[in-house]
Amino acid sequence: MNSRRSDSLQRIQAEIAGEKAATLGRAGERLEAAMLEVTAWAQRIREAADADDRTVLAPGYEQARRRALEARLTLLIQREALGLRRHAVVDQQLPEPPPFRRLLAH
Repeated sequence: MNSRRSDSLQRIQAEIAGEKAATLGRAGERLEAAMLEVTAWAQRIREAADADDRTVLAPGYEQARRRALEARLTLLIQREALGLRRHAVVDQQLPEPPPFRRLLAH
């Protein structure tokens, strides 16, 4: 009987670990997609003909940036929940996008 309980507990623990990993993976995918959107907006802004065109594009960039920041925070929270306390990899691979006012300074 103890063996059966032990096997059941191990299966449940494995399932929970799998769900945690899947959730972390989805959070990472959402962040990557959001960062691609930010990058596309940044490219449009850099290619804009003049300051007036860049100003028109600014709200779209800022909205995409907010979504990326939210997705990034979600990923960091998921990592923390799994005991991953150091986020240097996230900081290096998916840094926070700059606000519009600093975008062209980069």
